[in-house]
Amino acid sequence: MTFSMRDLDQALQGCGQKSGLEIWRIEDFKPVAVPKESHGKFFTGDSYIVLKTTASRSGSLHHDIHYWLGKDSSQDEAGSVAIMTVELDSALGGRAVQYREVQGQETEKFLSYFKPCIIPQEGGVASGFNHVKPEEHQTRLYICKGKHVVRVKEVPFARSTLNHDDVFILDTESKIFQFSGSKSSIQERAKALEVVQYIKDTYHDGKCEIAAVEDGRMMADAEAGEFWGLFGGFAPLPKKPAANEDQTAESDGIKLFSVEKGKTEPIEADSLQKELLDTNKCYILDCGLEMFVWKGRSTSIDQRKSASQAAEEFFRSSERPKSNLVSVMEGFETVMFRSKFDSWPATSTVAEPQQGRGKVAALLQRQGVNVQGLVKTSSSSSKDEPKPYIDATGNLQVWRINGKEKIHLEAAEQSKFYSGDCYIFMYSYPGEDREEHLVGTWFGKQSIEEDRASAISMASKMVESMKFMPAQARIYEGKEPIQFFVIMQSFITFKGGLSDAFKKHIAENEVPDTTYAAEGVALFRVQGSGPENMQAIQIEAVSTGLNSSHCYILHGDSTVFTWCGNLTSSDDKELMERMLDLIKPNEHTKAQKEGSECEQFWELLGGKSEYPSQKIKKDGESDPHLFSCAFSNDNLKATEIFSFTQDDLMTEDIFILDCHTEIFVWVGQQVDPKKKPLVLTIGEKFLKHDFLLENLASETPIYIVTEGNEPPFFTRFFTWDSSKSAMHGNSFQKKLAVLTNKGKPLLDKPKRRVPVYSSRSSVPDKSQPRSRSMTSSPDRARVRGRSPAFNALAANFEKLGTRNQSTPPPMVSPLVRKLYPKSLAPDLTKLAPKSAAFAARTALFEKSTPAPQEAPTSPATSQATNEAEAPKVTAETTEEESMSSINEDSKEEETEEDSSLETFPYERLKTDSEDPAPEIDLARREAYMSAAEFKEKFEMTKNEFYKLPKWKQNKLKMAVQLF
Repeated sequence: MTFSMRDLDQALQGCGQKSGLEIWRIEDFKPVAVPKESHGKFFTGDSYIVLKTTASRSGSLHHDIHYWLGKDSSQDEAGSVAIMTVELDSALGGRAVQYREVQGQETEKFLSYFKPCIIPQEGGVASGFNHVKPEEHQTRLYICKGKHVVRVKEVPFARSTLNHDDVFILDTESKIFQFSGSKSSIQERAKALEVVQYIKDTYHDGKCEIAAVEDGRMMADAEAGEFWGLFGGFAPLPKKPAANEDQTAESDGIKLFSVEKGKTEPIEADSLQKELLDTNKCYILDCGLEMFVWKGRSTSIDQRKSASQAAEEFFRSSERPKSNLVSVMEGFETVMFRSKFDSWPATSTVAEPQQGRGKVAALLQRQGVNVQGLVKTSSSSSKDEPKPYIDATGNLQVWRINGKEKIHLEAAEQSKFYSGDCYIFMYSYPGEDREEHLVGTWFGKQSIEEDRASAISMASKMVESMKFMPAQARIYEGKEPIQFFVIMQSFITFKGGLSDAFKKHIAENEVPDTTYAAEGVALFRVQGSGPENMQAIQIEAVSTGLNSSHCYILHGDSTVFTWCGNLTSSDDKELMERMLDLIKPNEHTKAQKEGSECEQFWELLGGKSEYPSQKIKKDGESDPHLFSCAFSNDNLKATEIFSFTQDDLMTEDIFILDCHTEIFVWVGQQVDPKKKPLVLTIGEKFLKHDFLLENLASETPIYIVTEGNEPPFFTRFFTWDSSKSAMHGNSFQKKLAVLTNKGKPLLDKPKRRVPVYSSRSSVPDKSQPRSRSMTSSPDRARVRGRSPAFNALAANFEKLGTRNQSTPPPMVSPLVRKLYPKSLAPDLTKLAPKSAAFAARTALFEKSTPAPQEAPTSPATSQATNEAEAPKVTAETTEEESMSSINEDSKEEETEEDSSLETFPYERLKTDSEDPAPEIDLARREAYMSAAEFKEKFEMTKNEFYKLPKWKQNKLKMAVQLF
């Protein structure tokens, strides 16, 4: 029979319609809703149903049903609540995963709903639920276990309970002590601190002291002495580890049983294959440590109830340890269940079909239930793409790999890649409070392994030379993420390659060289979602390469064609025109519309033939999953972190954030240095193992992110507080500092700057300039490496009123406010002109005689005198006049130069000179240059300054003005 929502108990009807947590306690074998303020509060004598509803990125709702059994709850109640979960699953469409949770043996998924922990209280409905809070606080001792989720258990308050292996919390009336065993891990200690915070807030109204006691500290430590005093004094703990009462028996093999009419029959088979499961039956898979119930799609609700009751009988009739039970429906099996089988065909897993969701929605709608969110709405556009979450006004540098060397590309060539080559790119952009960097490698499909290895090695050295501050990316052709295209803006991929290794490979294998030639025949497919994200990809020049959903550029020896499919939009055509200006500028083109092409067009493509009309499907971004990774002896172990937050990222560990279309490898500051060079290998191993069985491609983009330098396209998956990642110390020290208010204040940290990226709704005017500056200098020095003299001079080369054209106006004001507090903001109209600044700074480089002492003047008088003497900068002051003033001042200073000071060539005054000038004042090297050479170097420095992006020039000027 069909079980609908109206057949459920009144308390359960209408549940599971929106994301969130819903909980019911079983009272007299009936569910009673638990209010939100009591979520996470469990009693040992009760049973509960917990429904977790999650909205996926596709718009559908996913359900996980847990039933929790307190250690003092009855077996009859356990059987009753198991039947209720089967009915609830059927009413929700039969796609939910059901979990049996036993007190003390809960799954990590269940515990993640109630972070940091659950601490069941004694009692229950049968003994009276409304407990009166005792007037006197009762001292309690808890043991905490777990690196990722914490299992908390109350233990006897006695010295004999303590041991060296675990972490304990002693909760007294006035103070909470955390005792960390000498063999406990840093991560366990850090997680236990979250429990301390929970106890403080829950049982002390946030008002009590906190003390951390380390195993081995004697009475000399005041807090340690106070702690041991509560146990009657200090005494050494036994070296023998404490017995684990929750020990689970080892599995003696996996056994499969079929369930018919409430009876189980073992199934004999040499190996577990998916084909053993019949869609008309239910099965029990006994793995010892865990048990699964599998329900065929064609089974009735009575069969499913019978299977759940049979599973409960397993627990009652045997002396087995308290195992977890997971129930799954055919087509919606969990990764853990599928992994138990020797082979599981990928096509057998049904990924939430639209038809199934529609039937469930229609059923609920007939029952008067609001189905919004259960099915994907028609308003969702298939063209929607994820936002790049990266500032689009930064600075880009690109190098092509040629063996052991990298060749810098000029600005006009930076976004033109060849499929047979490898490239390194470095993108610098304004961050929260400093310049951020992304260093990446791009591998063409036809590139040679030799060039790939060189690219990875060179990119890694670049990141290392910058103290691992940049995020690092490994990208393959055809799998580029949105961030890459936004960085490149107008990206073109040509066939063939230019590297020596590629040419050698072509020659040795006698393969035709298909490298792009401007005068030959070439076909480009144009795609993208806007002028800040457009690509032209050279494909085989044949008619089968066309697609009605795209625009194309085809050129021959002397003719250029454009071709637009019938399914393309005006935006697609606009992008094609923009790419045409880059591939074949200033050439006459012949526009071709699908269905009315000329013969010459088909001749260039080798004749007309059938071609597809559907869009090229790309892998969509899925819900992210976080894994903690342990790598040793070339083996990778990954543990999923459920309901993850920023606090789950431990500084001693390596984590992987799996987003399906890309993965992020996060490296903590205190990870073993020997493991850091293996980070990329860990990412590659993760893709190979495919822990979620989601068919990850080996070419999936990999980002390497270090703690404290997380880019916004990583932090968007968290509720991020950058000041936490910037703190020093291990995980325990960081959390202890925050808990005891000894850490840096988090509210005063400036917020991360909002990334600047183009709108996806429309295509701007074609004449609009690119929104970022690009440099052609491969050796562009960082601002922090400039000399003080250069910083001072550079601040006066541009008109002070000129706005940064590279950065949108909304970004300028916050930057100025950060540098200048309102009360200290300088009056820019009173700053000295360039000639005065130049004269003031160059005077420092000349040898001068001591001046006679003068009467001291007050700061106010001095400031007034300086303002009176310095000419004001006006809006009418031109760049030419300012430069003329500089030259005139330079001539005057030449005549005043002290001829007694020995001069040296510039090459002998450099810090890395092979023949350094002897006996000079190293702090005033410029003073030993001749006036002519100083002026020459000044002009060179000025030119170097002008090569910087506008936003960086403005930052330089502001910094010097503040100084």
